[in-house]
Amino acid sequence: MLSTVCKRWWVLMVRGLAAIALGAITIANPEPSLLILAYLFAAFTIVDGIGAVLLGFRGEADGTVWWTMVLLGVLAIAAGITAFAWPGLTLLVLVTIVALSAIMRGLFEIYAGIALRNELEDEWILWLSGAMSVIFGALIMYRPDAGLFAIALLIGAYMIALGVFAVALALRLRVVKRNWAN
Repeated sequence: MLSTVCKRWWVLMVRGLAAIALGAITIANPEPSLLILAYLFAAFTIVDGIGAVLLGFRGEADGTVWWTMVLLGVLAIAAGITAFAWPGLTLLVLVTIVALSAIMRGLFEIYAGIALRNELEDEWILWLSGAMSVIFGALIMYRPDAGLFAIALLIGAYMIALGVFAVALALRLRVVKRNWAN
């Protein structure tokens, strides 16, 4: 397998460079990148919903229909159409989910710190981590536009980092391939 990957090192290089470019574009233009993300979510949700409907009407000889799958598929299609119609609302829901999950995680960490205070030294680390998550979630809820901007920047930074690692691995595979050739 390694020899095959080494022969195709350049594919990983192209993927890495594309990821770096996509990350840089996302950081330079976060608003259009978020809009594209909302549209991709909408398209995926519609395709997923169609798949669920088709699975629900599985076409067996006995005529059995999984109505729950059909219902979930129809709901997914409706959600996808809604996301296409109102991408801003879709992004607002996304950032709200991120905020609420941060708040819930923080509350659970604070609770764990309290519950473990007699069994764990330095339980204040859990409290601090939980408090930071609650504050982060509250700030996003207070300023969802800033939260969306932060998400776009994080996606861009992630893509750049992913691309740098892919390029580094591609260059390493190229060296391994050359060493095998000698």
